[in-house]
Parts: sequence; C-alpha cells; structure tokens
Amino acid sequence: MIILRIIYTFALVNHWLIKSEPFKYSWSQFEKDQSTFWDGVRNFQARNNLRDMKKGDLCLFYHSNEGKEVVGIAEVIKEHYQDPTTDETQWVVVDVKPHSKLKKPVTLAQIKADSRLAQIGLIKQSRLSVIKLSKEEFNIILSLSEN
Repeated sequence: MIILRIIYTFALVNHWLIKSEPFKYSWSQFEKDQSTFWDGVRNFQARNNLRDMKKGDLCLFYHSNEGKEVVGIAEVIKEHYQDPTTDETQWVVVDVKPHSKLKKPVTLAQIKADSRLAQIGLIKQSRLSVIKLSKEEFNIILSLSEN
C-alpha cells in the first residue's frame, strides 16, 4: 500500500524550468535563502504556468543570460497566490525551495546539441521565464548532469 502511494504521488509530480539571471537571483543566493517566492513574471503564458504548478512539483533552475545553464532543482512548496510586488491582481507567484544542486551544470549548448530535446520550450520559446517540461525532458537534462 505504501509503495503504491509513493508511486502514485511521484506520477502526479509535474516538471518545470524556471529562469533567473544570476546577477539578480542566483542559485547560491537561493540556497542561502532556503526558499523564496518566484516573482516578476509579466508574461501571460508564464503566469499561467505558475498557476498550474502544484505543491511538490519539481523545477529545473536555469541561469539565463549569464552562464546559460541549468544549475539545480527546486521544489514548489506553496501554490500560486497574488504577487506581493505589485497591486495588479493578474500576476501571481509560487513559493519554491532548493531541492538539490546538480552534480554538473547543463549548458544551453548541451541542451541544443541533444536531439531528444529539440522540442523543449527552452529552445522553442526562449524568452519564456517559466516553462513546462515533460518528465522525459526533465530526466534527460538530469542525465546530462550525471545526476
């Protein structure tokens, strides 16, 4: 019964990629903070992705602009609520915490070079800051990190 519950719970986990410019908010700062709300999203598709996130979902943490690499895994610990940095009610945040640092960062060049990731949102919708990933895409990136 317990094994079935664990398998069932894992099957319900969604996978995402969240981007941050390291000079604004880096993985190392995230680890120091131990949790944060993911704010500043001002794109409707990315906002909708935040709304779809559920507690326990896993997110690849990507350093954009500088580095251009996936550096860690975050976990959603609180589902969407009003973005406290704005009075505009259409924008939301989720709370995330560090789950684990990748053994080795996975660069954008590595992702682009892997034919299995040809359709990944990071390439197809490169300006989107919150991207839905398939479980397979998530696992391929983890394997590239040797995790």
